[in-house]
Amino acid sequence: MAIYLPETTQTSTEALTPRQIVAELDKYVIGQARAKRAVAIALRNRTRRQKLSPELAEEIAPKNILMIGPTGVGKTEIARRLARLAQSPFVKVEASKFTEVGYVGRDVESMVRDLTELGVDMVREERLEEVRVKAAQNAEERLLDILLPPPRPIAPDEDAGDAREQQQQTRERFREQLRAGRLDNRVVDIDVREKSFPSFEIVSGSSVEEVDINLKDMLPGLFQGKTKKRRVKVPEALEYLTQEEEQKLIDMDSIARTAVERVEQAGIIFIDEIDKIAGREGGHGPDVSREGVQRDILPIIEGTTVNTKYGMVRTDHILFIAAGAFHVSKPSDLIPELQGRFPIRVELEALGKDEFVRILTEPRSALVKQYIALMDTEGINLVFTVDAIDRIADFATIVNDRTENIGARRLHTVMEKLLDEISFEGPDLADKHVTIDGDYVSRMLADIVKNEDLSRYIL
Repeated sequence: MAIYLPETTQTSTEALTPRQIVAELDKYVIGQARAKRAVAIALRNRTRRQKLSPELAEEIAPKNILMIGPTGVGKTEIARRLARLAQSPFVKVEASKFTEVGYVGRDVESMVRDLTELGVDMVREERLEEVRVKAAQNAEERLLDILLPPPRPIAPDEDAGDAREQQQQTRERFREQLRAGRLDNRVVDIDVREKSFPSFEIVSGSSVEEVDINLKDMLPGLFQGKTKKRRVKVPEALEYLTQEEEQKLIDMDSIARTAVERVEQAGIIFIDEIDKIAGREGGHGPDVSREGVQRDILPIIEGTTVNTKYGMVRTDHILFIAAGAFHVSKPSDLIPELQGRFPIRVELEALGKDEFVRILTEPRSALVKQYIALMDTEGINLVFTVDAIDRIADFATIVNDRTENIGARRLHTVMEKLLDEISFEGPDLADKHVTIDGDYVSRMLADIVKNEDLSRYIL
């Protein structure tokens, strides 16, 4: 699963010390100080490496990290927020999807191709931002050319300068009307370029080689320049022409080169569920392919060259962060070569009541803040008392202890059940001020939590 992360921070990443990186992560992830410390050092070492001579920098490999901890304690969130902080191309993959390649799985190299696609998208967005103003100006001029009648021939006895000035005044009046929105209902004819011929995926042998064959590039004379007329309103025409001008102003070859370099030097790949492929050969059924998957992933992490449609991408300096619960297996069950590629190991602690209280209230996008904002769209003023938050954390801890411990994700199920009535009745409520206190929480959840069989299904 590819995750595109457009969010940036106001502080330059180069200026952030490890302590400041941890402080930034603290705004979103509660606890797990050791894991935050490890990723902060890894990110800072990247900045340090970029300041070295090319010869020495080439020799310094990233120190990959293995996070060990139960589900719902913040492993993925730490990696995701780190990538946003570094403004790096970031992709999250599940190790289990690389099992049984050619049947239900995927080629391991696809993670690098996904990362490269994301890198290209990021660089393209940055370049589009640079040319947006110029593209808007060009599109406006093209639209005025369509809206205005062609200039009439200048009569022999007419002053050419006056005629041109009059035409320019007319154009400026139209420009003012266009910008003021007074021409929005006008319909114009524009030439729309037909979409390029579709790409194909080739399946060769036992794996999916993600090779795009674009017939438009192979046969340029056959598909290029094919356009059709469309009648659209002025705002839609302006939007289309702006997009067309943006594409003219950016150089895709330069974008591809920059993206490949960024992926190679700053890319982060998060491999989740790595414990699902831990284990030795010798079993039957799904276990048989586990060591094979480890051996397939190993070259990517060790450093190899992957062929993508944007060029060859070296994985030597991509940072790999792996995570797994390791309930059944343990890190030593991984093959020794793979263990050696994750020199930094951090154990994440299970979350208890105190952490749940902080998760509900402290982060920028805390659960309580999310529900208050959602209800506010209906005009409902939702208020949580201190004892209500304490009771919610209590119930989440109890259910985690009695059933499966799914960490902070339990808070989502508890909150949804707690606010089920208000969420349903919200638009029809006469009293738009709702206070959630400890008694309300107990009334809504106590019966479910007491009935252990019921809580297994509902919470």
